[in-house]
Amino acid sequence: MTFMEALTKENKMFLAGKWVSRAKTIEVFDPQDHRLIATVPAANEEDVLFTIEEAKKGAKIAADMSTHERIAILNRAADWIYEHKEKFATTIASEGSKTIKEARKEVLRCIETLRISAEEARRINGETILFDQMPGSEGRMGYYYRFPIGIILAITPFNDPLNLVAHKVGPAIAAGNAIIVKPAPATPLSALLLAEAFENAGLPPKVLSVITGYPSDMGESLITHPSIRMISFTGGLATGQAIMQKAGLKKMSMELGSNSPVIVLEDADVEEAVESTVSGAFWAAGQNCLGVQRVYVQEGIYRDFVGRFLTRTQQYRVGNKRSEETDMGPMISEDEAKRVESWVNDAVEKGANLLCGGKRKGSFYYPTVLENVPADCKLATEEVFGPVVTIYSVPDLDTAIFQSNNVEFGLQAGIFTQNLDKALAAIHKLDVGGVMVNDSSDYRIDAMPFGGVKGSGLGREGIKFALQEMTEPKVVCFKVSNKR
Repeated sequence: MTFMEALTKENKMFLAGKWVSRAKTIEVFDPQDHRLIATVPAANEEDVLFTIEEAKKGAKIAADMSTHERIAILNRAADWIYEHKEKFATTIASEGSKTIKEARKEVLRCIETLRISAEEARRINGETILFDQMPGSEGRMGYYYRFPIGIILAITPFNDPLNLVAHKVGPAIAAGNAIIVKPAPATPLSALLLAEAFENAGLPPKVLSVITGYPSDMGESLITHPSIRMISFTGGLATGQAIMQKAGLKKMSMELGSNSPVIVLEDADVEEAVESTVSGAFWAAGQNCLGVQRVYVQEGIYRDFVGRFLTRTQQYRVGNKRSEETDMGPMISEDEAKRVESWVNDAVEKGANLLCGGKRKGSFYYPTVLENVPADCKLATEEVFGPVVTIYSVPDLDTAIFQSNNVEFGLQAGIFTQNLDKALAAIHKLDVGGVMVNDSSDYRIDAMPFGGVKGSGLGREGIKFALQEMTEPKVVCFKVSNKR
């Protein structure tokens, strides 16, 4: 029986093309009821060093693969996932926070991510260079092309346990690299399923590994080893900073935290703005780096917007994430729900007005809306990563932009307006990596460049743009003899 045929309690990790067990394991719980659903191996430092040595061979194998072979493997992996899409969705919904409806959407996005990776594999192009633009360089001709960087380490989070892994694995394979995936300990099963998809797609052994466990057991070699040429990390700011301090001379792609703002001006379609921001705030129980955390509403429509926002929020159905009727499930753990609860309580104690929510039941934290949140609260300045929204009344666009920028993050922002001049002003002045006009801050397609500024990270994901990070240019120049 394969990993795909049953979600068993004892699973193996995928090291250099082989499924292996270890005596020490980590437990994977369903956050909804804390039910044990699986165990996975707890890798040690010896496993890490073995995987890196095998990945060195895998990098050579991957680099020697033809472009059409990479394309075919990526498409076959996407086909495999589509054929087993309900299994993938059930796994996401079991180990993580997403409802079954949200999980199905993630599976379809993963398939799209791999198919785009296959398309972009054929577009890894170079250019000719006019060397005779420099006096004395007559008689020379040349070009540059891009070559794979080698071994990539991908450290992935719990909130999108399949598609965010695919966003690193897909372009890595498209570019001809080897890749080692270290998934979040809370949600390793989806990454292991993705490994099986690539195994069945014919990916050569040693090109991909999925190593499970805790960093405390593994040591620091995954981060510090000189053979790791790039680290692609998605997670929190503090962890990202710690990795960069330890890693040494490597390429870095850091997709870190956010505190995403949305601006709603008086000329906006209020109903559209409400529907979009409510969805953007509470998708995946608010555990979304792009999730709406702050909403700045122009004062002339403030009360109308707040009333509609509360009505729509209170319609949200919170409960069993396996039910087709549920809109929002639990947070990833009771500890995380307690953290969010403490942040909200702190804001209320300091004078914030709790409009709805503010209740916790185990790992469930109910959709919560506050106004008049003081500037010295964590909710105002840090990433809550939970189902909590703060709403502010502002007199004009300039004030909204100033307040939006007045945090240490800058991933994405949204603005709702029918005025083109105001939209363009916001696009120019918002200090973020992306501006969504008449959409929530959490809008994203998998082909676009994705990343932020300030504490939100370095580099860009999105397949075409990740491929640039995962390859290096090599310049070739011919000095041509004049004796022809």
